[in-house]
Amino acid sequence: MGWVASRGELTGEGWSLFAILFFWQIPHFLAIAWLYRDEYEKAGFVMLPSVDSDGSRTGRQAVSHTLGLLTVSLLPFLFRITGTIYLVGALLLGVAFVFYAVQFSRELTRPRARQLFFLSIIYLPLMLGLMVFDKLKY
Repeated sequence: MGWVASRGELTGEGWSLFAILFFWQIPHFLAIAWLYRDEYEKAGFVMLPSVDSDGSRTGRQAVSHTLGLLTVSLLPFLFRITGTIYLVGALLLGVAFVFYAVQFSRELTRPRARQLFFLSIIYLPLMLGLMVFDKLKY
């Protein structure tokens, strides 16, 4: 929203920033929903982990969205918003996020969900920090 507000128009660059936040939130939220699935169910909230008894769909969604995130996280570099330092950082962080999502999908346990959740918390500020640090004149 900040990009669009400052530019006064919808652009690919703005959409790329939106896509990063969109794809990031799904594995982040699925890790929380897995950790607290019983509490959500007791409160009457229907969450994917509550209706996915074996967790296979939950795990697939976490992996697919981290793969999507890895892909869209490269767009700021392709749009020339950021430089090579960001590209390397985005690749390293993205691969780590995918790795933890795969581990979670293979072993649907509270510790794996917690690892995925904590990585998601670290991932976003590091990515945004890399964007600020390695921004190109636009």
